[in-house]
Amino acid sequence: MKSKRACLLGAALAVVWAAVTEAGGFAAKPPRQQAADWVLTAQTVLTMDSARRVYSPGMVAVRNGRIVAVGPAGLARNFRAMRRLDLPHAIVLPGLINAHTHAPMTLFRGLADDLRLREWLEKYIFPAEARFVRPDFVRVGTELGLVEMIRSGTTTFADMYYFEDELAQVVHRVGMRAVLGETVLDLPAPDFARPQQTFQFLLQFLNRWKGDRLIYPAVAPHAIYTCSAETLRQAAALAERYGVRLLIHLAETQREVDDSRREHGLTPVAYLDRLGVLGPHLTAAHCVWVTPGDMELLARRRAGCVYNPSSNLKLASGMAPVTRLLAAGVPVGLGTDGAASNNNLDLLREVDFAAKLQKLATGDPTSLPADQALALATIEGARALHLETEIGSLEPGKQADLTVLSLDSPYGVPAYNPYSAVVYALESGQVRDVFVAGRPLLLNGKLLTLDEAAILQRARRYARRLAAALSSTNSH
Repeated sequence: MKSKRACLLGAALAVVWAAVTEAGGFAAKPPRQQAADWVLTAQTVLTMDSARRVYSPGMVAVRNGRIVAVGPAGLARNFRAMRRLDLPHAIVLPGLINAHTHAPMTLFRGLADDLRLREWLEKYIFPAEARFVRPDFVRVGTELGLVEMIRSGTTTFADMYYFEDELAQVVHRVGMRAVLGETVLDLPAPDFARPQQTFQFLLQFLNRWKGDRLIYPAVAPHAIYTCSAETLRQAAALAERYGVRLLIHLAETQREVDDSRREHGLTPVAYLDRLGVLGPHLTAAHCVWVTPGDMELLARRRAGCVYNPSSNLKLASGMAPVTRLLAAGVPVGLGTDGAASNNNLDLLREVDFAAKLQKLATGDPTSLPADQALALATIEGARALHLETEIGSLEPGKQADLTVLSLDSPYGVPAYNPYSAVVYALESGQVRDVFVAGRPLLLNGKLLTLDEAAILQRARRYARRLAAALSSTNSH
């Protein structure tokens, strides 16, 4: 048995040791763990930040919907997480950004193919929209589109369509992020017969959704050939007044450019500039037929462009000069366009096309390398939508929008270069998890906020109705 004196001495030494270590003399205290909602560790983390940092293995910590840390996997020990995802055979990257689409048009998938743009629009799409597009159509088509986009890794999309408030409600309920532009036309639209009615609706729409954490309301004049100068000016003024984005189709076909030169004496880009529409609030889809002067104007006005390779290929509209736009300083995002002209909303497929087509167009296999192609679907897409301070890269303080791609498949082995694996090898079937604002929408391949089976059933019912109605029309 120890003597009383020995016990007292031992206690005194313990007090001294505690005091010394508290002061940092002999040993540092273990770091205090920070709270986190989620900590993900993975084989590779692609940040897509300005330094293109890659961590292999890496980690991402999320709290209150935002990223609080990104770095080597060892940093994970600094966090006390409510939930952890350990992904030894996966790549974590920023959520993909589909910078141009028309989500409800999933219900028109395959309705009319192998046609020129004007014929496709004027003979098939506009009449079908006038006949079928109603609030319920938009809700069902949007749900179908969200299933497809989430399953292929998209966390944010920019939309131009009708009944846009219906889209906003569906998107918000599901928990996705979206820039939603109500389409303005001088022609009668499915929801409003005249542009002034659309502008009246837009006042309510912008007031309702401006400041929402997921929905970015926008004004979307369709194109220079469907909107008068007065309509274009009014749309731009409204967007500027409310501080929201302006979405438009621009310089999509050679015919559009030829008509603009004949009618206005200017290219479509220069015409918008003369009207005062070109500016830092504008995101222009397509930008296929742009001149060097157009590119300089777009860069000077800080407007964004969106490359839609599959749609432009299928409609034989041409190919956007992406490498030259980027070299000119124009932010360029990537879009699928609508499923009626693509015919899917798979942005991973689009990234692959984007890179390979630019190589073909330039005759240079080094054009648009894999990391730059992936940037179009992440940080460059965010810049094109003027959202780069919030999304597009994995950095502390940004929104926790994440996509996880599994490498546990023949497509993912080996994965010498993670950019190459994502762009050229992996497919949407390897999308394992999707988070928006720190909330999982897809976890281990399971959709959490959408009933996929019920949505597919409703979409099939619509398809049968559309097919029967069109068959009846064609038989007369």
